[in-house]
Amino acid sequence: MPLFCKQCNGRRTPVFQKEENTSHWLCETCKNYTNENDEILREQTQEERDDIKKQSVDFDNSLTFTEEKLHRRKGVN
Repeated sequence: MPLFCKQCNGRRTPVFQKEENTSHWLCETCKNYTNENDEILREQTQEERDDIKKQSVDFDNSLTFTEEKLHRRKGVN
């Protein structure tokens, strides 16, 4: 499976499909899904894009880091 799209030369990322129990590769620029044989299956829908953005925002909001200051230990090589 080539990592780059043959149409636009953009990078592809794997996206797991629960219904089909397989991974499809999504091109970041032309928004096409391809299979492992480098065949274009379909285009990404607007609902899928919105869902991915919503999941990203929810993940960012769920991160909580403590505000403790990191300091270097002295005398250790």
